[in-house]
Amino acid sequence: MFRNTARCLDALFVVAGGLLAYWMRFSTPIALSDTERLLIAFNCVLVLLLFPGFGVYETWRGKALAPVLARLAAAWLTVAATSLVLAFTLHRMDAVSRLWFGYSTLISGVLLIAARCVTHAVLRSLRRRGINARTVAIVGAPGFARTLLAHLEHAADAGFKPVCVFDTSVQGHDAYAAQYGAQYGAPYCAQLTRLPVLTDLKAFAAKVRNERVNEVWLALPLSEERTIYRFTRTFRDDFVNLRFIPDVRSLSLFNHTIVDVVGLPTLNLSATPFSPPQMWPKLMFDRLFAAFALLLLAPVFVVLALGIKLTSPGPVFFRQIRKGVDGRPFGIYKFRSMSVHQEAHGQVTQATRNDSRVTKLGKFMRRTSLDELPQFLNVLLGQMSVVGPRPHALEHDDLYKDQVYGYMHRYRIKPGITGWAQVNGYRGATTKVEKMEARVKFDLFYIHNWSFWFDMKIVFLTIFKGFVGRNAF
Repeated sequence: MFRNTARCLDALFVVAGGLLAYWMRFSTPIALSDTERLLIAFNCVLVLLLFPGFGVYETWRGKALAPVLARLAAAWLTVAATSLVLAFTLHRMDAVSRLWFGYSTLISGVLLIAARCVTHAVLRSLRRRGINARTVAIVGAPGFARTLLAHLEHAADAGFKPVCVFDTSVQGHDAYAAQYGAQYGAPYCAQLTRLPVLTDLKAFAAKVRNERVNEVWLALPLSEERTIYRFTRTFRDDFVNLRFIPDVRSLSLFNHTIVDVVGLPTLNLSATPFSPPQMWPKLMFDRLFAAFALLLLAPVFVVLALGIKLTSPGPVFFRQIRKGVDGRPFGIYKFRSMSVHQEAHGQVTQATRNDSRVTKLGKFMRRTSLDELPQFLNVLLGQMSVVGPRPHALEHDDLYKDQVYGYMHRYRIKPGITGWAQVNGYRGATTKVEKMEARVKFDLFYIHNWSFWFDMKIVFLTIFKGFVGRNAF
């Protein structure tokens, strides 16, 4: 019913776009030519035929709005391009106002997208109130079931309502609540104890059937093939949606996405977490920000370069090989803050408080992070980002990669001049493994939760509190 209504409305928006475009173009009573009527009718037919192929009318439940709108925009541009080709093929383009055609395409596209935005907002509001919700029964061990329940609670506008849990670890309700209430606290315990926790498959199947539960989510490890088969066999004659949500938390630190590889559905376990289109805003910001910073800070560069040359012998810049995205090496630039010295092969001694190697000007630069400014050159060259995990010396990578779980996953994205760990106080030397573990935890949180606006927040925090720190020396 909803899809048929959506199809009719889309066709009406195409007609409305053509009429509004005529009124805007000519400012006269609407009197479309035969060719313009033909193009509008042709667009309506194409919308009805092509939009389903683009997945425009697929369910939105649990999906982000941006991909839905992108798919709709692509479908509408295909319709408009096909209509344009028809007009040229019939040699009737001379009878059509090009400005009218442009207005019509733009207005209809805006109407289609605006309607989706309004509908999406209304549905989210209704689903938050429990209207238009789909009931879900979760099958899995307590730990992963907890994760799913937390996701559903935070995404209430998706319209999925959990009704019960089947505990595959064969624990009763009391043991379940006692164990995980103590581990995760009262809020989780209260959330869980509101739901029936079943351990008998027949009772679970009866509940799903009697309450007409819409979906059963199998939140199980990949090794639980027999359990998956048991449930698919149990519900083989029922009209309930069975979804397999693999528990692969122990296999990867990144979000697990299904991608198409040579026509086969593939589950990413350890791969670059973001696609190139997702990173375009970050790439554009990096280059523009770096160019602006280098231009603005040019006088500071000159003053610091003169100061370094006048206060200690040696080069102005210090260049060291670090790992970049996917472990590709690059030379990172800094203003030299230490006197020239020779380290033993394969050894890097971190600066310590009152380190005799650090020059007087170097102490000031390190305290205020001015020694890091040349890294905007690395950003401009595409080797670094303004925001990202800080790259460490290769010797430190070799030391910590086996001691800190997930350490090398930091290099799945470009390293940055500043980062989430730095604005939270994790700067300077890491003399203990515990300090590095804490820093890596913040870096991985950043990767898991990255967005362009998260970057802007970190840049803002860096400006006000990230340059100076008591741990930088």
